[in-house]
Amino acid sequence: MLTSATTDLLRVITDPVRFRIVTLLAHETLCTTHLVEETGARQTNLSNHLKVLREAGVVETEPCGRFMYYKLKPEVIEALAESFGELAATARATHGSNRKRAC
Repeated sequence: MLTSATTDLLRVITDPVRFRIVTLLAHETLCTTHLVEETGARQTNLSNHLKVLREAGVVETEPCGRFMYYKLKPEVIEALAESFGELAATARATHGSNRKRAC
């Protein structure tokens, strides 16, 4: 069953820009400058998206001199994938049972 925390996380990462950020960070740790270049988002817009991802616990920061690097927290994505796996297993188990609610 999807919890409210899972649905909140889905709302956070399904925004197209944030999903692009998550996808980029899955491959490497990047600073804000790299993310602006890769996403085409304006600096202020990107900073707002990164703040949302940070507050949701999806990314963590790593200061390096005058730059801030962002790193994806894979355990958050793994937990989300596990929730979907459980949902798929439930659907698979009930698929052939002709189980339906009376109207």
